[in-house]
Amino acid sequence: MGQVEQHAEGAGPFTTRLTWRLADGGTAVWESRLARRRGVLAVSPAGTATVRRTNADQEGIRRLCRLNVVAATAFILGGLLFAAGAGVAQFGSGDATTSASIYAIGGLFFCIGGYVSLLQVVNAPRHDVGGQATLVTHRWRWWSYEPMRVDWLSTLVLFAGTLVFAVNLLDSFLKGLSVQQVNRLIWTPDIIGCVLFLYSGHLGFVEIGHGRRGLLPHSLGWWIVAVNQFGSLLFMASAIAAFTRPATASLVNADVANWGTLLGALCFSLAGVIQLFERPG
Repeated sequence: MGQVEQHAEGAGPFTTRLTWRLADGGTAVWESRLARRRGVLAVSPAGTATVRRTNADQEGIRRLCRLNVVAATAFILGGLLFAAGAGVAQFGSGDATTSASIYAIGGLFFCIGGYVSLLQVVNAPRHDVGGQATLVTHRWRWWSYEPMRVDWLSTLVLFAGTLVFAVNLLDSFLKGLSVQQVNRLIWTPDIIGCVLFLYSGHLGFVEIGHGRRGLLPHSLGWWIVAVNQFGSLLFMASAIAAFTRPATASLVNADVANWGTLLGALCFSLAGVIQLFERPG
């Protein structure tokens, strides 16, 4: 059952959906996110509009399920801890070390979630380039270099963002910093991390919409990307408000900084909960 014709969709250099006609007259459709999150592609036999799902092999399915649970759980815990840290900063005793410690643990979970999300892409089942309407599971890898895949680029940028946030969180333990040092060592990594999160979310929309903008309320994956992107916007608002003004040595707006972090973190936790349901079924 070989392929005789292909139609690719996506944006720019990225291909996020492939449709090909099979030798028996049917069609098969591979979608990037569905393959790597649910381990399926769609096949329509000749002469019928019925669509059946072709699943990856059992090893591929088990791999996807494990990675999905680890990544989702890491983002849930990381988001809850970030929200707790912001809550302590806003409503607690004002002990900056306590808040920073909670943030640091939450940041560790975010880093884990970011890296495991990348592993989901690296080890996702691939469509059979030989023309069979199947998904093939390859050997396990801890890393790959695939810059022409939008899902790989999105998760790599996300992981990079979590690492930059880790720099911000570790620098927040430093004592006796001048205003200029605070802005350079703590605020600047915060802003860079937010930009990376937002760009990762943009690439997520590119993947799930195949290069077209619009609302996809019936897509669970779209909701995950949208909720995370809203959380990233709140993180950016928080970061801007956390700039320390040299003239007064005070934050632009401490309330906005804390509330933005708290609500943005809860968005990531909510997206993690939703992600638990975007799995092979």
